[in-house]
Amino acid sequence: MGFNEESGHQAAVSMATQQIEYLRKKYGLATDLIGSKVPESIEEGRAIYRAIFAPEVKISASNGGDGPTFDAVGADAWVDVVVHALQPFAVTQHLIGTQLVTINSLPNSEGMGGSASMVSYVQAWHADPGGVVDIFIGTYRDKVAFTPQLGWQIIEMRLEKVSGHTLSPHQ
Repeated sequence: MGFNEESGHQAAVSMATQQIEYLRKKYGLATDLIGSKVPESIEEGRAIYRAIFAPEVKISASNGGDGPTFDAVGADAWVDVVVHALQPFAVTQHLIGTQLVTINSLPNSEGMGGSASMVSYVQAWHADPGGVVDIFIGTYRDKVAFTPQLGWQIIEMRLEKVSGHTLSPHQ
């Protein structure tokens, strides 16, 4: 590759990487909107999930160790899981950082193809009405694909709990 071809390729990789990273950032926002329990906010979060997830996305989440595993297919099914999981909490905040994207292939000149993977780290803070804070520390492992009409979307998401801690206001 010549200099111009190489720099064009690197620009395309950089742009794709940023677009993919924003999928996870939008996910954090959507999850907190859904956790608010306000019907309009839940629907706003649902719309974000529908935009960032492929229609038949496969999603799984572990609660660590021998805890339950949550599975869903499709954004709407995942909204149901999130609503149920966050029901006990008055507020939530999902702090998602360190998105590490690996571009496997870029879309071709017709916009077809394109695949990537992403690993992201999360600290999710959940406070119940009594002030007890549950901290969930985990890792998202995603497979991502490009669709001409929709752009980059998550086609598979796995959330693994790494650790966690509960803080009581009386500690």
